[in-house]
Amino acid sequence: MNKPLRLSLMALVTLATLSGCTLEPKYEQPAMPVPANWNVPAQGTAANGADIGWKTFFNDPALQQLVSLTLANNRDLRVAALNVESAQAQFDVDRAALLPTVALGAGGTGAHLPGGLYNTRTTGPVTYHQYQANLGVTSYELDLFGRVRSLRDEGLETYLQTDATQRATQISLVAETVSGYLSLCADRDLLTLAQQTVASQTDSYNLTKASFDQGVATTQDLAQAETTVRSAQADVASYSRQVRQDINALNLLAGTTVPQALIDGATLKREWHFPAIPAGLPSDLLTRRPDIVAAEHALKAANANIGAARAAFFPSITLTGQGGTTSAKLGDLFSGGTGSWSFMPTLNLPIFDGGVNRANLTIAEVSKKIEVARYEKAIQQGFEEVSDGLAGQATYQDELKARELDTAANQRNYDTSELRYKQGVDNYLNVLVAQRSLYAAQQAEITTRLGQLNQTITLYKALGGGWQP
Repeated sequence: MNKPLRLSLMALVTLATLSGCTLEPKYEQPAMPVPANWNVPAQGTAANGADIGWKTFFNDPALQQLVSLTLANNRDLRVAALNVESAQAQFDVDRAALLPTVALGAGGTGAHLPGGLYNTRTTGPVTYHQYQANLGVTSYELDLFGRVRSLRDEGLETYLQTDATQRATQISLVAETVSGYLSLCADRDLLTLAQQTVASQTDSYNLTKASFDQGVATTQDLAQAETTVRSAQADVASYSRQVRQDINALNLLAGTTVPQALIDGATLKREWHFPAIPAGLPSDLLTRRPDIVAAEHALKAANANIGAARAAFFPSITLTGQGGTTSAKLGDLFSGGTGSWSFMPTLNLPIFDGGVNRANLTIAEVSKKIEVARYEKAIQQGFEEVSDGLAGQATYQDELKARELDTAANQRNYDTSELRYKQGVDNYLNVLVAQRSLYAAQQAEITTRLGQLNQTITLYKALGGGWQP
């Protein structure tokens, strides 16, 4: 092996070794700016929320059917999936830059020149042909200081960020669909209650009207009875509108028309079994929330971009070369002695750029600081959402129990008032007051029951789909 060739090989080996370097800062995960855990009383045996899917978490058949429709047809989720596909393709582009682009080329040239041109000995016209076939590498950058590698890492983190965003979208859609269906259940129950109240109040009004016609009931009694009927009729119209809007919202989430059977069977008056919450949840559960995972990948992408910005200060070497055959006759193109090659390395050494590289590095460093702040904010927001959910979960059970007792007490009061009125002991005003109080208590019980169920859904979403580390 001759000396020039030996030196060339040594230089290539050295360059290849240097190409493994990178100027990215060492990544360090920021400390969590929240307390170590939430303190919440245990509520029974906890299910492993991290290891079970939403079908097990929300095990009601109607909910499962509705959520399945949403995940299959929702347009937001479809866009999120396409964004992941696009980000993956972009990462493939960034990764491909680490490898040389090899191309096979073939061509031919023909020319005719007049005689005596360029003062050659040839007096007559000259015609010549040249044919070539080659395999070459075009503008391959030796990644001496990790610029291309850093861009590859940035592309990878961007792809992972997009993937986490898709998972966050899916969890949100599951939670929104379940919550939307429960709202439909509650509004249908409230509508049924209002319709029953209209029926009973209309009966009371008719009895009062008959008593008024007989001179027993007063004009005030009749007016008060009519007021109660009209108020309940207004509630029927209001809840009918709300039920229709709930159905429209579910159709939008599901991306299709929700089956009528699911709508007809919507009611809160059944047992809902969701996993119980264990005591002493660690706050690092937040780190598996998809939106927080996405924020950390964005931070890592910004960290990798600093490496690319730093590498711009250093020299870069680009290689272009090819090897093949060249011949004056097409038939001799692959004959002996027709070999040809060319090699053209290019060195680019930054000397003066008007401060562009320095500004780009500053932008990259500031971008990382911004992503750190966003990551910390995402954790703080997640902690606040979980804290609110736990606070609600801890008090809703007591509130619902009190609402149930209040409804029962109002029912007894109404029954007593109606009996005393029929016996002539009390006037009709006491009956109306008791009836309105009972109606309000029944409405409050339904609303509180909905709030309690929604708290579990809030925690499911806030903890990224469960609460087991």
